[in-house]
Amino acid sequence: MLDLKFIRENVELVKKNCQDRRVIVDLDRLVVLDDERREMMQQIEVLRAERNQKSTSKPSEEEMARLKSVGDVISQKEQELEKVQEKLVALWMQIPNLTHPQTPIGSEEDFKTVFESPKPTFPFETKDHETLMNNLNVIDFERGAKVAGAKFYFTKGDLVRLNFALLQYGMDVLATYGYELVETPDLAKTEILTGTGYNPRGDAQDQIYTIENTDLSLIATAEITMGGYHQDEVLDLSKGPKKYAAISHCFRKEAGAYGRTSKGLYRVHQFTKLEMFIYCKPEESEAMHQELLSIEREICDGLEIPYRVIDIASSDLGGPAYRKYDIEAWMTMLDNWGEITSTSNCTDYQARRLKIRYKDEEGKTQLVHTLNGTAVVLSRFPIALFENHQQADGSIAIPKVLQKYLGKEFIGK
Repeated sequence: MLDLKFIRENVELVKKNCQDRRVIVDLDRLVVLDDERREMMQQIEVLRAERNQKSTSKPSEEEMARLKSVGDVISQKEQELEKVQEKLVALWMQIPNLTHPQTPIGSEEDFKTVFESPKPTFPFETKDHETLMNNLNVIDFERGAKVAGAKFYFTKGDLVRLNFALLQYGMDVLATYGYELVETPDLAKTEILTGTGYNPRGDAQDQIYTIENTDLSLIATAEITMGGYHQDEVLDLSKGPKKYAAISHCFRKEAGAYGRTSKGLYRVHQFTKLEMFIYCKPEESEAMHQELLSIEREICDGLEIPYRVIDIASSDLGGPAYRKYDIEAWMTMLDNWGEITSTSNCTDYQARRLKIRYKDEEGKTQLVHTLNGTAVVLSRFPIALFENHQQADGSIAIPKVLQKYLGKEFIGK
């Protein structure tokens, strides 16, 4: 979340930012609630001081009655304060992060293309990944639906091996950049999801699976678990940023997302992902964001996937993101580009909620900046590989970087 003092001192700026991001928040109401909160806190402090002063010596019966009355008033005002704070926080958490000055302002289609490789051409009629995978008997959506419901699936044979090869390739690339490997839980507490910007009982409830009668939800990305990894800690960043390569299963309802882009693996309810996550000093986050994007491009280049890089427009940014890049691969199923990775700089937006700090050179405690980026995702990456490396006979050519992990040059019948 944004600093409340900053919001109060820059109300018009924050209003303009909300407008650019198509977020409706009553900021004037937030300021009024904060004024009420401050006034009530002051009243409570005055009453507490009065009670403490009266109780320094043995009170008379009259004074005891008076102290009890003061205590009752304090209790009542504390309850009122709690209600005001709940309303204030509910509004406060709806306010998105500030927006990078170079971010394109506009709706989803107003992104800026940073890089675009040539679209592939084939001397034969191409097939989509679902057809290719079914023909090669490496996926089973029908039995996945029978066992777990629509958009669940079984991977089989060489697709299982390919998925592990992709993870191993991604882990090896990230190791050269000093990322520490982590495998995270697939569940997180509500306070962690909320802290990272995923409200499982609010605006994200149509996407997040919650576990009934618990304070837990299935995670949609390891950004959630890694964001909570250092909750309430003061980090030592004197030797540089903390960089993690996190593997997790991811679960998404994808409610309301069905349609043309739901074919095959493009929108599914469960997948595995290798996620990059960084904690750094504020002055380092711009460079770290470029590093994340550079690594994503290196991975795609190694896989010989045609792709483009887009700078996401303001209204398409998630609440925590200050700036976000997507990499989109060419997909036969779409006859267009489709997202396979993203990377976001969240500045101190998540760290403020999760109370993650570091000590600067003067020994003062400051909020860290957090960033995230997809290294490998085992839903979209196989789409790009199968569709862009398909052969006329229906087999799939394996990029050289994966051959040592997979042990073969082609996936065929």
